[in-house]
Formats: sequence, structure tokens, C-alpha cells
Amino acid sequence: MTTIADRLINAQYRIAQAAQSSSRHADDIQLLAVSKTKPHTDIIAAYIAGQRHFGENYVQEGEAKVTALKSSCPNIVWHFIGPLQSNKTKIVASLFDWMHTLSRDKIALRLNDQRPNGLVPLNVCIQINISKEPSKSGVTADDMLALAEVINLLPNLTLRGLMAIPTATSEVTQQQAEFKQLHHLYLQLQQVYPDVDTLSMGMSNDLEQAVAHGSTMVRIGSAIFGQRVPLHI
Repeated sequence: MTTIADRLINAQYRIAQAAQSSSRHADDIQLLAVSKTKPHTDIIAAYIAGQRHFGENYVQEGEAKVTALKSSCPNIVWHFIGPLQSNKTKIVASLFDWMHTLSRDKIALRLNDQRPNGLVPLNVCIQINISKEPSKSGVTADDMLALAEVINLLPNLTLRGLMAIPTATSEVTQQQAEFKQLHHLYLQLQQVYPDVDTLSMGMSNDLEQAVAHGSTMVRIGSAIFGQRVPLHI
């Protein structure tokens, strides 16, 4: 029977092979284990196997997991990677280490104001709607620098880079075009903010293409935890 530890090893191997093929170092690419809808026991299994970065999409589910695993898994780095409504920003500001889906000034201001005293600034990524799909969140490429300027002025936020969810397609040419555009925007952002170091793109089905086009963080869920099922908390 294949275990979560086995799948983690396989995911790291895929990252290493992709990095080698692109003349990159595997250590420069962070594996983010997407644990949404997965039970606490799966997260603990991954933690025991050495995984430290975990991503959650839903505020209430994430809140429950962060609270429940605080003692047993003290070194987890929690990433919020889902859509965030204004009335739930306080939870993310208080409990998470990263927020990947920032696309509005209003959310940035609320996260900054609600970050508790004594915590390091919240790491944030600007979400780019690279596929220009109406159903997806994110700013346009033209609006990226304006939002970055707002974030840069907020003391309780640290701008780390960009995040995107490219078109779900098996068409390699389209994948490559969107990944190339994202990498170009990432380099453009770095020119203005040299400390930017994160390009969060690539998932279980396209991590090789993402790594080939400069991703520094891949978000892997099903390849580690198996297919998702509804989780009731």
C-alpha cells in the first residue's frame, strides 16, 4: 500500500527531476502540500515524514486545523491559498503565515490592520488571473504593480511574490504561454521590489512545466494525499 510518506518522496523526486532538466537546483523549489478537505491524521502523517509547508483553501477548515495541530505539529508553516472574503480576514491574519491570493487593496488593508502585535509580518503573494477567466480571482497584469505598491506600504505585510492558477488544460502550448507570462511578470515585480522571491505556480498535473518556467513553489494535493473527498468539521 502506498503511504503519504511514499507519495511525498515521489513528489520531491518529480521536483528534483524537473529542476535537473531545467538546470535548476531542487532546493530552490518549495513543495507546498495542499491539505484541504483532508483529515488531521493525513497532515500528521505528512509532518512526521518531514513536510512542513501546508496549504488550506477554506477559512473555517483551516482555522480548525491550525488550532488542533498547534501542539502536535508545532513547526508547520500554514499557507492560505483560497478565496478570502472581507469578513474572514481576521482569522487568516491571526493564524496563517502566508496568504497567496491577495487581489484587492481592501483585503490587504484588513490583513495588515488585523495582524496581531508580536507576530512577524504576514507573507503575501499577489494573485494574477493569468487565464483571464471570469470565474477566477486575481488582478490583471496591468494592475499588478499598483497593488504591490499598496502592500509595500503596509508594515504588517511582506510582499513575497506572485501566485496564479493557469488554465486547466492538457494543451502544452497554452500551458507554456501562461507560465512564460507569469515568469515575465515575476521578473518585472523583482525589478521594482528586489526582495521578492516567490513564484507560486504549478500543481500535481503540471509541476514539471511550472518548474521549467521558473516556479519557486508548487502546490501539490492529490499526488500526496490522494483524491479529495468532502470533509466535515
